[in-house]
Amino acid sequence: MKDKQRSRYWEVDVVRGLAVFMMVCYHLAFDLNYFGLVRIDIRSGLWFFLARATAALFLLLVGLSLSLSYNSAKRQRLERGEGASLFLKFVRRGLWIFSLGMAVTLATYLLLEDGFIVFGALHLIGVSIILAYPFLNLGRWNIFIGVMIILIGAYLQSRSFAFSWLLWLGLIPEGFYSLDYLPLFPWFGVVLIGIFAGQSLYPGAKRGFCLPDLSAACGMRQLSIAGRNSLSIYLLHQPLIIVALLLLSPDLQSVLTLAFLN
Repeated sequence: MKDKQRSRYWEVDVVRGLAVFMMVCYHLAFDLNYFGLVRIDIRSGLWFFLARATAALFLLLVGLSLSLSYNSAKRQRLERGEGASLFLKFVRRGLWIFSLGMAVTLATYLLLEDGFIVFGALHLIGVSIILAYPFLNLGRWNIFIGVMIILIGAYLQSRSFAFSWLLWLGLIPEGFYSLDYLPLFPWFGVVLIGIFAGQSLYPGAKRGFCLPDLSAACGMRQLSIAGRNSLSIYLLHQPLIIVALLLLSPDLQSVLTLAFLN
């Protein structure tokens, strides 16, 4: 446990904690609007930007963390004289995250049906962890490839298609709607840029710049804890927000009761 703690970088956890805070703020606004408690325009302006910025920050950190994990594990294997591939480690991790995404798909389908999550953040992260493995030694090429994937994704989002079996890539069928949709194009490109950032800022999984230790400063510790537990918070925060709104709003209780009765 001590080795694991020493291998972590507090600033990465803090930035991830900031992304968690941004996510919770956005989803609180989303829920208030979704249940008709407060009218908030989440599809434009500040809230739309917050949603995109949160997703981009999370995925940059996914790429950066993959670079850190890969280089750290590779260094440890070399020190022990081992040469086995790390690919299976990434496959297992990716499949685990993807399976959590499928659980979210099932839950939202049973509870919502309309707009249920088909390929959201966890699906994307799980697939990206596996797909990213060949890119972990490409260095600056990740910038070029990542930008190309983002541009292709932007083009695909301006079009619609008559089929749905490639929506995970970014080919959006006509009339498609989902509460959370992050296809590989353009978002895998952000992961690749994050890998480049990790390789540049933490070469060999070691901090490549000077930074004073502010981990104990006011707010930093709390953000760091949130960052270290980002997956648990992601899975639990929406049910907790809804329960809190139920306790605070009799109107929402009536809306949900009618929804279940129908």
